[in-house]
Amino acid sequence: MKARVYVTLKPSVLDPQGKAIHHSVELMGIEKIEDIRQGKYFEIEIDPSVSETDARVSAEKIAKDVLANPVIEDYRIEIEN
Repeated sequence: MKARVYVTLKPSVLDPQGKAIHHSVELMGIEKIEDIRQGKYFEIEIDPSVSETDARVSAEKIAKDVLANPVIEDYRIEIEN
């Protein structure tokens, strides 16, 4: 089983890396891109004998306590069997 965790900055937090990427895209001549926000992606391999519910609980704890800074970041978890 695999847990995918996506961590992104909260919308109210300034994203200088996203702004730099957006500027580079504009320099490439790509138009009509309104905004780019950067984030982090993690894959967590979980023993297949674990229930999907328990896998989600574990992934939630890892995301909340280790992967994301809840003051400035949001996270989303997907579980794949």
